[in-house]
Parts: sequence; C-alpha cells; structure tokens
Amino acid sequence: MPRAKRVALLREMQPLARVPDLGGLVERQTLPAEKRLLERLGDCFDTLGRFDEADGRRIQELLQVIITGQIFDLEKFPGETEQELVALANDDELDRYTYMVAGCVGRFWTRMCAAHLKELESWNVGAMEELGVRFGKGLQLVNVLRDIPKDLRIGRCYLPVKDPRPLLDPSHYDSIRPDYTRWLDRAVEHLDAGWQYTMEIPSRLWRLRLACIWPIWIGLKTIARLRTANPLDPQKRVQISRGEVYAIMLRSFLAVRNGAKLNALFQRLRGAAAISGR
Repeated sequence: MPRAKRVALLREMQPLARVPDLGGLVERQTLPAEKRLLERLGDCFDTLGRFDEADGRRIQELLQVIITGQIFDLEKFPGETEQELVALANDDELDRYTYMVAGCVGRFWTRMCAAHLKELESWNVGAMEELGVRFGKGLQLVNVLRDIPKDLRIGRCYLPVKDPRPLLDPSHYDSIRPDYTRWLDRAVEHLDAGWQYTMEIPSRLWRLRLACIWPIWIGLKTIARLRTANPLDPQKRVQISRGEVYAIMLRSFLAVRNGAKLNALFQRLRGAAAISGR
C-alpha cells in the first residue's frame, strides 16, 4: 500500500472514533497474526469502549501518541531500502522518537498502576510519571543502538548523523564512536531512572517489581556488550542468550523482596554497562 495511503489511514484512526476503511490492507498482510489483528480491529474498538471513562481516556491518550509516532516514522523515512536511507535530524528528534515509541508507555503504565493499586497511594504520581517516561526511553534507546544494521537496510537511521550512508560499512564505526558512546551513556542514565522507579514499588508488589527489573537488567547487559562490539556489523548482532535471561530471572526472583540485594545486583550490572569502550 502506498505510504501516503498508510499515513491517511493512521490519521483517520488517530481520534479512535471509528474503524477506518482498510481497503486491501488486510489481504496484503503476510503475517497471520497481523492479518488477524486487522480483521478484528473493530472488536478492539468495541473493547476500548467498554472500559470505564478514566481508563478509557488513559488508553486513548496512549494510543494517540503511539499513532503519532507511526505517522512520524512513515513521513520521516521515505523508503524501505538502504538506497533511500534517511537519518533523524538531531538529538531532540531522537528523544521525541523514543518518547512516542516507549516513553509514553511508561507514563501510561504509571497512571494505570497508581489508579488501581492501593499499595501505591503514597506515590508522587507526577514524579513517577517522569521516571516512567525515562524508563521507557532508555529501553527504546537500547533497541535503537543495538539494531542499527537492520534499520539501515530498511532505510532508517535513528541516529542523528549528517550522512548515514557510510554507516552501511562497519569499518566506518570510528567516525561515530564518540557520539555512539554518548548515546550509550544516555541509555544508562535513563535506565538509572528506571531503577529508581522500580525501587519505589513496594516489595509486596513483587510481580510488578519483576516486570520492571527484567528489562532493565537485560538492557544493561546489552549495553555492556555494545561497549566492546562494532554495532554497525550486521554479521555480529549483539543479543542476550536465553540462558542469560533465565539466569536474570532466577537471581531477581530470589532477591526481589530484598532491596539491598537488588541494589547490589543492579550496581554490578550497571558498572559493566557504564565502562567506556575500547
């Protein structure tokens, strides 16, 4: 489907007032799960309408920001190949992108938890929202910094560089190394905010704590690997193994009610992630 038509459909859907006419979009889907989702988009709208007014408003606000991000992506990046490669303009644009993709989810998550969990009545919701926003931004920034080779080859450079084309060659990593290190440092700082958020969750809400701990710890391990890798090399994608994820889950489960132990484990991972690269 032409890019302009996709943007028009997103704009039509953004008010969340009705299901747009998807035309032939459903038939063009090759992924069964995405095709099924589009087929049942009307059911999703019906379900949204059954939430109470406050929750419905929170969900709508979230979806509207996410749709804004999808429109931004389609309008910013004109093509789907490396021949049509475009980069974000500056750090502010990267920050805005990470907010629309994930920072807004941190704000939403905070508002929903504060509204429904009596154990969080003591929260300063405004302050926690800001921490939640940074938490989400940090996780998305890790994704951006890890997935550069894949994104470049579909026409997207989420790093704000003047000319993204040389980045298709891994030997050009030195040209962006200082900025790349700075972006890694920023990701660590955002995850610090995420950890502050996590430790504001009472230990009796241990499942909620774990839901925050796991992505932070996986993110920090990923950053530590990126420090010593060439992130432009498509043949050596940095990833955390399933065994490592299981180990993180086990350690965090054993320590989840003990703040001192959790902080010690976090500081160990953070120390490795914060060490400057080669």
